[in-house]
Amino acid sequence: MNDKSHVSLEQRVCLVCGTTFDTGNLLLDKRLRASMKRYTTTGWDLCPEHQRLFNDGFVAVVECDPQRSGSPSASGNLKPEQAYRTGRLAHLKREAFGKVFNVPIAADQPCVFVEPGVLDQLQAMIEPASD
Repeated sequence: MNDKSHVSLEQRVCLVCGTTFDTGNLLLDKRLRASMKRYTTTGWDLCPEHQRLFNDGFVAVVECDPQRSGSPSASGNLKPEQAYRTGRLAHLKREAFGKVFNVPIAADQPCVFVEPGVLDQLQAMIEPASD
């Protein structure tokens, strides 16, 4: 039995967590040929949870394993498809991010990929709660 159709449900991959999520869009093959699977991944975006955090002024700091990730580009940036996410992440307010890392971040940039150990350093910066 052929599993292909001329319609497909659009999905995207979250930049932050790497999970696939439904967009609610329907894709249609203009020629009405059975060329698409039930779900079609069309690119990168933010899942609803991370979109909400981004809208609230947070930047996601995503830990990636450099041994398993692809090679960064000449500018030193890692592409989302090359990043091997460890599953550890943190969210910092945009203003705090600029102060902690001492680098500017574009207003439309929702996340940064960091090496292992950076999140541990961020955690160490937080004062322990007093009982």
